[in-house]
Formats: sequence, C-alpha cells, structure tokens
Amino acid sequence: MDKNSLSNLLKGNSPVEALSAVYGEREFAAARSRFARLLSLVDQFPPQYGFGSAENTGEVRLFSAPGRTELAGNHTDHNRGCVLAGAIQLDTAAVVIPRKDKKVFYRSQNYPDVEIDLSDLSPRPAEKGATEALIRGIAAEMAARGIEVKGFAASGNSTVLPGSGLSSSAAVEVLVGRIFDSLCGDGRRSALELAQIGQKAENIYFGKPCGLMDQTACAAGGAVAIDFADPQKPLVREIQFDPEAAGYALCVVNTRGSHADLTPDYAAIPGEMKAAAAFFGKEVLREVDPEVFADRIAELRKKTGDRAVLRTIHFIEENARVKAMENCLVAITPENMNRYLALVNESGNSSWELLQNVYSPRDPAAQGLSLALAMTKKFLRDAADGKGACRVHGGGFAGTIQAYIPLQNIEEYRRLMDKTFGENSVTPLRIRPQGAVEIKLYTP
Repeated sequence: MDKNSLSNLLKGNSPVEALSAVYGEREFAAARSRFARLLSLVDQFPPQYGFGSAENTGEVRLFSAPGRTELAGNHTDHNRGCVLAGAIQLDTAAVVIPRKDKKVFYRSQNYPDVEIDLSDLSPRPAEKGATEALIRGIAAEMAARGIEVKGFAASGNSTVLPGSGLSSSAAVEVLVGRIFDSLCGDGRRSALELAQIGQKAENIYFGKPCGLMDQTACAAGGAVAIDFADPQKPLVREIQFDPEAAGYALCVVNTRGSHADLTPDYAAIPGEMKAAAAFFGKEVLREVDPEVFADRIAELRKKTGDRAVLRTIHFIEENARVKAMENCLVAITPENMNRYLALVNESGNSSWELLQNVYSPRDPAAQGLSLALAMTKKFLRDAADGKGACRVHGGGFAGTIQAYIPLQNIEEYRRLMDKTFGENSVTPLRIRPQGAVEIKLYTP
C-alpha cells in the first residue's frame, strides 16, 4: 500500500470494521476518529526518511500497541507472583515505511526524533534511558532469535498518558517488537515472546530492572491472569471482563504528582522483599512458605526491619488475593462482582497500609494518592451507597489511583476529582481486545 492508497482508504468506509476490532469500539464515530489520527501521521516523515527516500520500499503499514491497567497484584510480579491486568483502548500507534537498509527513524509527537543504525547492535552506555536503547535492544533480541533485522521509518503518537501508570513505555516496546517481527520475521512472535524481548531490552540496554507484567499485558490484549512462578515461561490466561457491562466505569485518576526522584522508593520495594526472601534462603518471596514466615517474624524484623516484614505480609496476601479475584471473574454474577470489588478495596488498603507505596516517606507533604483514595472512599459511601472500589494503581508513590464507579455516578465523581486535581483528571478505561498488532485495513 502506498501513501495515496492509504490516504484514500482511510477516508473511505472499508476500515471501520478493522479498527473497531482492534480497539473494541462500539460506535463507528469512535473508529472514524482513529482514522483521522492515523491519516495525520502520514505526512509527518522528513524527506530523507519519507516517501521520497530511495531506501524506502514503497509500502506503508500500520501498527498499534495498547497501554495497560493493573487490575490486581500490586508489586507482586518482581517476586514471581501473580497479577491480573488488562490492555486498554489508549495506545501508541504508528504509520511505518519499511526500508531496504538498517537505519531506523522513529518520530513520536512531543518527543525528540530518534535515528539509529542497526549495523551495530551492541549496548551503548550513552543511550541508557533513551528510546534509542529500547529500539537497539529489541533489534538485538530479534537478531538473537535468527531474524535479519532491517530498518524502517515510523511516524507515531501515543494516547497513553505519560506518568500515569498505564505503561506508555511498555506499549512502545511491544509496538517496536511487533514492527520488527512483521517487517523482518514471519509475524508470528507470540505476545509472551514480544514481552520478553521488550523486557530484556529495557533491562540490559535501557538500564531499568523492570518486571514482565507491563509488556505481557500490552502485548497480549484483553484481560489476562499472569503467573510468574516460572519467569521464563509465565502462565498467561485470558479472562473475559467488561466492567461497564457489570454497571461500573473503570477509570484512573491522575493526581498529577511528580515522579522525579522516586527511583529509590520504587527500588526499595523489591529490594526489601528479596532481602526478606534471602533470610529464608530463597531468591524471591514466592518461594517462601507463609507458615514458616509467620513463625519467624520476630527474627526477620531484627534482620530486615519492620517495613520489610509488612511488605512481605502484603506480598503473601496480595498473591492469594489475585487468584480469588480471578475466580470472581470466571462468571460475573452480581454476587461475584460485589466480591471482586470488595477484594479490590482489600488490595488498595493493603498497598496503603502494608506495602506503603501511596506517598514517599522522604516527602510526606505530597500525598496526592492518599487524598484521592480518601476522597473516593467518601464519595462511594455518600453518593453510591457504598458500591464501587478504589486502589493505588501501578508503582505508586505518585501518579494515579484506579476506581470502579457506578455508571450513574461517574459524571458527579468526575466533577469532584477535577475540582481537586485539575480538569480531565479522570480517564475512563475500556478493556481492548487486541494487543500489539499490525492493523490490516484490507485483504490484498
């Protein structure tokens, strides 16, 4: 498909079903807004990488990867625990032109352009923490799997809110992985393999010791239960979950707190959990017998301190809670949904009281997450007859909370939170059925 063909196709009616299937849109108007967004990206290529370049293949291809929301399992994945997560309708999308050489150009709105040469796939210390590192690392992992990587030019943008705990970086990783797989491989890398490739690139090239939950959820699509007992072969199970059909708006509230200087707080959680595991001669808490732990708390607190003990209690209880929440979603009856929401509240309370990741102890004056949780709990008691739930979302310390608000109360809730945290602080989420994909708008 060339530029003119793509433009004409996006202006027509034929792609409605294709994009509706990817995003789970219920109305044609929503899908058409996606067309306008993709069409706006077509003319964003600079001349040396765009349609006039002698190195481009004459093709134009479309790709999308969603962000994700964590449904259960707060800070359990890095200790080989269990999580529930869901891909969401907010995504990173790109119009891609395959190239004949090994040069990659990646343009994303509001970010610096990225230009790299894949002739050298070794890690570069100067690229740590940059998009260049992710792309080079993903290409290196693809090459290690026997794929001859070639270049491409991509013009993209993202609707995944940065700093919101919705995994904008993981969406980019699995998007780039799917691009390489579709252009250079056979297009059959599984969601789990794309996730593992992205994680390795982030760990080794980008320099961040992340877990695997974010990439797995973004790559897989839908709602999934993930068990990381075997980190090389985590078990991923699909779950049918539509909060809106059960009468609730699933949303995140952006408290607009700063993530600056929070790295020590994030790092302390897995660090303390693994220190507690090491006390029992284990690598991670998943391997520790809960009864043995309970019997030796007095010894453990002398070795690691009380906060590590509390965080260990959180892990053990949260890990069991994930399975209970998954069981509630096997058949979503009103009774099961009520039990599920009660467990969401339990998860939120555990993160607040035991895991202690709702604010930084180094800056106790900044407690946006605590305030948002307190306001939401009061709102649900006063305005929604106690129905609904809330919890911290993602890594914590700053950023977003997650809330389930009865549909009839969502506008009132939005007004309340906007008044405190600023306009458009509430973002409704929808579980997106497809993960990282090439969007094929027509059948050749």
